[in-house]
Amino acid sequence: MAIGCVVRVAALLFGLTLSAGPAGADPRPVVVELFTSQGCSSCPPADALLAELARRDGVLPLGFHVNYWDRLGWKDPLSSQNSTDRQKAYAKHFTGGQIYTPQIVVEGMREMIGSDREKVLSALREARPVATAPVAFAEDRRSVAIGPGKGGGTVVLVRFVRHRTTEVGAGENAGRVLRDANGVRALTTLGAWDGSARIFPVEPPGAGEGIAVLVQASDGQMLGAGYIH
Repeated sequence: MAIGCVVRVAALLFGLTLSAGPAGADPRPVVVELFTSQGCSSCPPADALLAELARRDGVLPLGFHVNYWDRLGWKDPLSSQNSTDRQKAYAKHFTGGQIYTPQIVVEGMREMIGSDREKVLSALREARPVATAPVAFAEDRRSVAIGPGKGGGTVVLVRFVRHRTTEVGAGENAGRVLRDANGVRALTTLGAWDGSARIFPVEPPGAGEGIAVLVQASDGQMLGAGYIH
C-alpha cells in the first residue's frame, strides 16, 4: 500500500540530494539481498558475509529474514511474511519456485548460495548498476524523489536495523549469539514509477536504523537504489 500521497514534479527537484549512499556515491550502489533465518544452521556464514559487505562503499546489502524456519523451534525476531513473499517472487524467475536459505540475489538478476563467498564477490565485480531511475532523498529525509528517467517499475521502501545481536534459545542455532547486519524490519510498496519525476513522503530512520528505496522492474532488474541512515 502506498504511504501518503504521491506528488508529481515537472521542474527541478529543489532541496534534494542524490543518494546512491550516504556520501552520494556515483554510480548507485549494487543491491545485494540475503534471504536468511536465525533458525538455519547454514546461515551464519552468509550473515557474516553480508556484514562484511555492509562495510564496503558502493554496496547496499539487505538481510531479508524469512519466516518458514520459525515453526522449527526458534522464531526469528526479524522474520516476516513479506520477506518470504519477496523470496518466492524471485524463485519464480530463478529456481522454478523452490526456496532455500541462505540465498543471495544480486541486482535482482542473479542468485547464488549466500555463503558462497567466491560467487558472491564475483557477482559484485561483474555488476554494472545503472541509475535508470535516479533516487534522491530530501535534505530533511522526509521525502524521496524518483526520476525522471526511462522505463517503469515499482518503488519499494525498505526499513532496516543496522546491527542486531541475538542470543538464540532454540532451534538449529540454539546457544549461539548471532549478529545480523542491515536486517530488514519492514518492506512497503510506495507506488509505481513510469519514467516521470515523482516524490514520495517517507519517515526518516530512527536511531540505529536505515532506510533504502529500490526501484525495480517487473523482471526483477534494479533500475535505481539509494539509502540513508
